[in-house]
Amino acid sequence: MTDAAPCRIFLVDDHAVFRSGVRAELASEPGLLVAGEAGTVAEAVEGIVRLRPDVVLLDVHMPSGGGVAVLRGVTDTMAGDDAPVFLALSVSDAAEDVIATIRAGARGYVTKTIDGAELADAVRRVADGDAVFSPRLAGFVLDSFTGRSSAPEPPLDPELDSLTKRELEVLRLLARGYTYREIAEELFISIKTVETHASNVLRKTQQSNRNALTRWAATRHIG
Repeated sequence: MTDAAPCRIFLVDDHAVFRSGVRAELASEPGLLVAGEAGTVAEAVEGIVRLRPDVVLLDVHMPSGGGVAVLRGVTDTMAGDDAPVFLALSVSDAAEDVIATIRAGARGYVTKTIDGAELADAVRRVADGDAVFSPRLAGFVLDSFTGRSSAPEPPLDPELDSLTKRELEVLRLLARGYTYREIAEELFISIKTVETHASNVLRKTQQSNRNALTRWAATRHIG
C-alpha cells in the first residue's frame, strides 16, 4: 500500500462513542483511511458492499446477529477479490466468540484493550494477508482447528454455577451493555422474559442493581 492508495477501513460497532474513538486513533496513522462506519448489522452490510473497503473492523456483539451476521451478509453478496478482510474488535475474549467469528470468515480477532498503534499494526497485517490475534486468543483457534476442546471454562464460583444456561446468556449481554429490548431481540424472547431472567440473575449473584452486576461480571471476565 502506498500514500496514493491507503488502506480503506470500515468500522462496525453499535456504540457511536467507541467508533469515534477508533476514528481518532487511526486518523494519525499513515496509510490508513476510515472510509465508512455503521452501527447496525443491516447498515454495515449495505455500507461494506457499497464502499468496498479493504478491511472491516468488526464488533462481535450487536443486536440482530452481531458480527457473524455481518460476515454472512457480506459473504453472500461479495466474493473473491472484491471481498474485504475482517478483523474482529471486541470486548469479549470468550473462546466461543472467537471461534464462531473466525469460522464465519474473520481473518483476525483482537480485544478492545488494544491501543491505537497496536490496532493500526493489526489492520495493516490483516490487509497484507496475515492472521492476527490477541496473544491468549490464538490458543482458542488452534485448539478448535486441531480438534481439541474449545468449550468455555467451567464456572468460577457457586453463584455462576447456580445460573441456568439462559440466565448466563442474559448475564453476558447485560455485561456488554445491552438493553432489555436488545437482549430480547438477540435471544428471540420477550422483554418480560428478559426481565424475569435478569431478576433471577441479580438474586442468584446477590447483586443489588445492574451497575453492581456489571462490575461483578467484569471481575469474572464475563461479557
